[in-house]
Amino acid sequence: MNKDSNVLVMIPGPTPVVDSIRAEMARPIQAFGDPRFVADYRKLIDDLGAMMHCNGQCFPLAGTGTLAMEMAIANNTKKGDNVLLVSNGFFGDRFIDICTRKGLNVDVISAEWGDFVTPEQIDAKLAEKDYALMTVTHVDTSTAVVAPIEAIGKVAAKYPNTIYVVDGVAAEAAEYTNMETMNIDVLFTASQKAFGVCSGMFIVWASKKSLERRKSLGTIPEYYVDYEKWMPVMEDTSKYFATPAVNLVWAMNESVRIINQEGFEARCARHTKNAKAMAKAFEALGFKYLAKEGCRANTLSVLIYPEGVNDAQFRKEMLENGVVVAGSLASYAGKSFRMGHMGNATENDMITALSAVERSLMACGVKVELGKGVGTYLAEMAK
Repeated sequence: MNKDSNVLVMIPGPTPVVDSIRAEMARPIQAFGDPRFVADYRKLIDDLGAMMHCNGQCFPLAGTGTLAMEMAIANNTKKGDNVLLVSNGFFGDRFIDICTRKGLNVDVISAEWGDFVTPEQIDAKLAEKDYALMTVTHVDTSTAVVAPIEAIGKVAAKYPNTIYVVDGVAAEAAEYTNMETMNIDVLFTASQKAFGVCSGMFIVWASKKSLERRKSLGTIPEYYVDYEKWMPVMEDTSKYFATPAVNLVWAMNESVRIINQEGFEARCARHTKNAKAMAKAFEALGFKYLAKEGCRANTLSVLIYPEGVNDAQFRKEMLENGVVVAGSLASYAGKSFRMGHMGNATENDMITALSAVERSLMACGVKVELGKGVGTYLAEMAK
């Protein structure tokens, strides 16, 4: 593969970035106090808050999804609090270290990889003691499992002292979410997944309940991620605390424009239809899904290889065919690969990716009927 060749990025994030968003990234820089940028930042904050039906405050800030995880924990807990971490894979477990370092008492309830922790299991656990906070990963990219966050929200409503945190990094703007109707107290995501922007910005949505929890804590040890440091800026974007990611704000505004033009619910429905069509195509080519039917995410797939396929060779062949996919994690490393299909990736991108899969399988010695995966996908999408 020539280093200057175009490669279609089909990993769980970053995802393909369309021309209009790239153009926003390439704009000449403005001062963050420029009235034009002040207005642009105000628009992003307001539009993102409305998108997720947040009754508190939206914080679009420079940083990664992992920093958003820290922000969620920092502003809603104090040392010695009990927290419940609901884990459906590798990224659910990431909260363990964050919480342990803060001196929290951590309980973890985990699902077998490929499945999710049920609302009934969560209900039973929450009843055992007073938990200050509970985390749930909406889509865990290690397993491609989607959690039933609405049903879990109904359980959380029974425990008003517990802050319900949803890690939506690999879900938001593709899996339907409504903070108000789903009883979510804190939601967060990152720019490079289903929003279809390059990496570098995270968004935390904090409900009124979460903002009140922060006030009750007094001074907290964290600095950059403290709600209280950012609230004056979120309320008046001409104010300064730390330098905003100017071009990323513009890029996110363009992303939100694209999402609103498509329609939020229509966009989520598109992801659902596309994911089901991709599943049919992959199964027609001999792949098995790690995620069980009924809990498969719309944003990515974890695909277990047909017998005899070497992971490193397959992914090398994919790159040679112009598509990059991701390796799997933990015990599934070498046994499967991960493909993202979210954001602004198009049907043509899916066709290109599936065609590369067919040719890569053939190069790995698997007998493949060329066009079978692509044809299956197109037939499903035509329904």
